[in-house]
Amino acid sequence: MDAQRLKDNFAAVAGQGDAVALFFYSDLFVRNPHLRDMFPIGMTGQRDKLLRALGQIVAKADDLPALVPFLRQLGRDHRRFGIVAEHYPHVGASLLATLRHFSGAAWSADVESDWNAAYSLVAKVMLEAADEDALASPAWWNGQVVEAERRRFDIAVLRIRPDRPLPYTPGQSVALEVPSRLRHWRYYSMANAPRPDHTVDFHVRLVDGGPVSPVLVRATQPGDRVRMGAPIGTLTLDESSGRDVLLVAGSTGLAPLKAILEQIAGLPAPPRVHLFFGARDRDGLYDLEDLGKRAAELPWLTVVPAVSDEPAPGESGGHGFSALLGSGGGHGAGPGGPAGEEVEHGDLPDVVARRGPWPGHDAYVCGPAAMTEAAVERLVASGVARDRIRLESFADAQR
Repeated sequence: MDAQRLKDNFAAVAGQGDAVALFFYSDLFVRNPHLRDMFPIGMTGQRDKLLRALGQIVAKADDLPALVPFLRQLGRDHRRFGIVAEHYPHVGASLLATLRHFSGAAWSADVESDWNAAYSLVAKVMLEAADEDALASPAWWNGQVVEAERRRFDIAVLRIRPDRPLPYTPGQSVALEVPSRLRHWRYYSMANAPRPDHTVDFHVRLVDGGPVSPVLVRATQPGDRVRMGAPIGTLTLDESSGRDVLLVAGSTGLAPLKAILEQIAGLPAPPRVHLFFGARDRDGLYDLEDLGKRAAELPWLTVVPAVSDEPAPGESGGHGFSALLGSGGGHGAGPGGPAGEEVEHGDLPDVVARRGPWPGHDAYVCGPAAMTEAAVERLVASGVARDRIRLESFADAQR
């Protein structure tokens, strides 16, 4: 297999846009009508995922140590869709037909051989991972909603009890599916460390146009059923580092960091922790009351809330420094409780930077993609080693 030839061919094909994925799925369903029911009714998001996954596979074609873990995770993930070994040849045939069609005169026997070799590897690794996973885990967990709390018009906190223990590490995520949006799976992070009763909390923000989040935020009630995929993700605590910890959460990116915070609270000797929680306005600091209570009880925890779109009190747009929740500054019992006026003002990465520098810290960052990217750059500039920063971005996952 010539990896560079593969990359060049895929770049030329992918440059022809949405028509590529549309052709692929049309070919797949015409050849195999029985496969159509395995996919959502609306295929726009599915077509996007196809090209992204192919792009990642091709980009790693000459780096097997990086490619194989990605493929193994894909294989495990596809179990929840009901994908089995007999489906892989059908997918491969339609993929080759699509690539041949959009390659035109550039298609050759060598290019076809490259793609056949690449797909054979992909299928082999994915199937092996799926088979291994099936020995230890179900394809999905059935869950029942036991609590559904609307924190604001576009944010809900759900507590779900799975039908069997869900083994996960704080900071990880699972894909959720709701009955009214079958085959639309969206990732959400657990917002708590594992509990004796096995319930898990999810912080869900409504995304306009999303097929899943509006149902979870606006319509979900106690007693409703959901399905949950296997836990994934590497935004997990390094308990062995011995460093102090910096948690930077934008909006519902708080969820995995709150789970990590609970894990830290269970350690025999917790490190000092600074948790920065940011939103556009004070109403967006939907979980600040609970964080304030935790900071008041835990001497090693400092919570710093921040808002980006509100001017500081008495100023037209400056930055305020009155907000510290937790050790070193008290939890703030001003008007309206902890979330009253006692917040920092400014973009979250800027607030984190001016409370620094942060050398010697492990940093965990989660939130909108633009925020996480900016936060990483500011943290590196303030003395945090890049390899000590773990992050997760919810660009498209929560819809």
